[in-house]
Amino acid sequence: MKNEGIEGTERFLSPDKGRGLRAVRHFAVGELVFACPAFSYVLTVNERAAHCDHCFARKEGLSKCGKCKQAFYCDVDCQKGDWPMHKLECSAMCAYGENWCPSETVRLVARILMKQRATTERTPSERLLLLTEFESHLDKLDSEKEEMNQSDIAALHHFYSKQVIDLPDNQALIELFGQVNCNGFTIEDEELSHLGSAVFPDVALMNHSCSPNVIVTYKGTLAEVRAVQDINPGDEVFNSYIDLLYPTEDRRERLIDSYFFNCQCDECMSKSKDKAKMELRKKKTSPPEPEEIRAMVHYAKGVIEEFRRAKHYKNILSTTPTSSAFLDSPVPPSELLEMCELSQEKMGSIFADTNVYMLHMMYQAMGVCLYMQDWDGAMSYGEKIVQPYSVHYPAFSLNVASMYLKLGRLYLGLERKTQGVRALKKAQGIMEVAHGKDHHYVAEVKREIAEQM
Repeated sequence: MKNEGIEGTERFLSPDKGRGLRAVRHFAVGELVFACPAFSYVLTVNERAAHCDHCFARKEGLSKCGKCKQAFYCDVDCQKGDWPMHKLECSAMCAYGENWCPSETVRLVARILMKQRATTERTPSERLLLLTEFESHLDKLDSEKEEMNQSDIAALHHFYSKQVIDLPDNQALIELFGQVNCNGFTIEDEELSHLGSAVFPDVALMNHSCSPNVIVTYKGTLAEVRAVQDINPGDEVFNSYIDLLYPTEDRRERLIDSYFFNCQCDECMSKSKDKAKMELRKKKTSPPEPEEIRAMVHYAKGVIEEFRRAKHYKNILSTTPTSSAFLDSPVPPSELLEMCELSQEKMGSIFADTNVYMLHMMYQAMGVCLYMQDWDGAMSYGEKIVQPYSVHYPAFSLNVASMYLKLGRLYLGLERKTQGVRALKKAQGIMEVAHGKDHHYVAEVKREIAEQM
């Protein structure tokens, strides 16, 4: 395939950032900047039977693979379309049975290797950046990340050596896993539930900003990049690599840990939102000392990490949680909820309810309530979260849209029609910019609203 580039943009050398993407024409808010098919992708295990393994469509009555009975498809066309990749796993699934358990990253890397062997020309997902050009940052990995890479390589050999003959040598695999870990994407649905993992080379070309001018959403396995600010000719196109809820110091720590750079974007330099994000509880007595605040932030980060390790599941914040969501959790949901409530009580002695660390634990508590089908509890947390989210996140944030969506569906389920429609309309307004007015997620929300009229 000829390198045709992406109309309206160009690859360039960004000062202090390396290669990047910039606009050569104006893009208005909500306009599609470009779309990029996945170079390779894999559906997460927890969404099997709910989504098609090939196109990621969400529907009932999917047909399962007759051999392994673990992959599900819309129809024969989707099954045939996925076979070049699924055949990699199908026989292994049959051979290993319940012991077949490679990580999502290992599954993705195996598919990338197969795709690279079958493809000799530049693919439609590499119009500006080849996958082989990805940075791996191997020289910056700590011992823990190096051990994880070696563990993934061992799993690749264990589960795929019979399907992928002549695997690359160890150093080449270390490089590839490093590239995928630094440049991979998580495909999510409209409520930000995890659907799968993928690599989109042209999307990976964009540099990071904590005040991005584009947002990436997904239409099946197609990534779509839309403007969330006006972009003028000559402007660099910036995506966000991380959750933007947190204050500057926290964001920078996350970016250094995962992507190995110190962010110097306008938001990080101005810290304009940090005061609101770190709002303290108003007291009649003297305010807390800086040391007390630092100690509480340290506690909050520790609790967040402890909670992450304790739950070991995904999709907790879906309003239609499945029984598989907690299968791997060593901690009962009631104990997780208690952990959330105790941490909020302790942090609440210093932090206001709008403080982002309080909001984080409220969000986790909401997820546990949803799983336990405590709809009133989930709704109560959502009502506390949604307004501060609207302040802390940038305009047209998917996090804000998904919270309005969850709340709207909760309200309707609890027969609070007026509030439900109002929340769904708020979600729709954001989604029409972020996803585009013709996206099937937007159509679903419109249908839900219309059914209440």
